[in-house]
Amino acid sequence: MNTRNEWHVASLVVYCRPECLEPALGALGHMPGVEVPVRGEQGKLVVAIEGPSQRTVVDAIDRIALLDGILSTTLIYHEFAELEAGEEQQ
Repeated sequence: MNTRNEWHVASLVVYCRPECLEPALGALGHMPGVEVPVRGEQGKLVVAIEGPSQRTVVDAIDRIALLDGILSTTLIYHEFAELEAGEEQQ
């Protein structure tokens, strides 16, 4: 399958040290295709990632895991769809 015709969506549970939460949220907010729809005050986050390939998603997960204060990342969901001819990625 040609990755130019795919769109990937994944979600993670990310645990962060509470004292590092704000800097981590700032860093996550600057990553393309990454958003944090749910955050807990004690450092538990739900992170959504979207991108055109599995490699894009895996690279984002790797970058998240290396952020200061991140204790763990756990992949909860991953799905990809093959886009139809002329269909654009959102």
